[in-house]
Amino acid sequence: MKQLWAPWRLEYIQSADEQQGCVFCRARDGEDEESLVVHRGKRAFVVLNKYPYASGHLMVAPNRHEGEFGDLEDEEALEIHQLAASGLAALAETMRPQGFNIGWNLGRIAGAGVVDHVHLHVVPRWAGDTNFMPVLADVKVLPEALEQSRRKLAAAWPA
Repeated sequence: MKQLWAPWRLEYIQSADEQQGCVFCRARDGEDEESLVVHRGKRAFVVLNKYPYASGHLMVAPNRHEGEFGDLEDEEALEIHQLAASGLAALAETMRPQGFNIGWNLGRIAGAGVVDHVHLHVVPRWAGDTNFMPVLADVKVLPEALEQSRRKLAAAWPA
């Protein structure tokens, strides 16, 4: 049996249990490189998911700590969707995906890992990107380090 090693994942898994407070507020207040922030807007920001479904998995969150989708201000909701569109362009340029999933997971039962700060997922997809690894070994294989993805996407962000 072959083993896959992703030692960078252990740091994230251990730190998730140790850190207090909102993951999005920490990213918003942190340094871009360390927090994996790709782009900052006026009312929202874009961050790479530390536990991605696929390489380049972005999340767009309002700067304001808000847990209810319906309580977003119109300007926040608009900017979140505008940033998602820009994210599609940056992902298309840097990673050449064949499609995208874009969506809101609202509430724990709907799959939200963070329920108290709403955020929009932008997930690039490729033919065959779902393979046997998640089924047999509960493992996902990402071909690129998160920090490298962040640098490429930040550099390709549309003006």
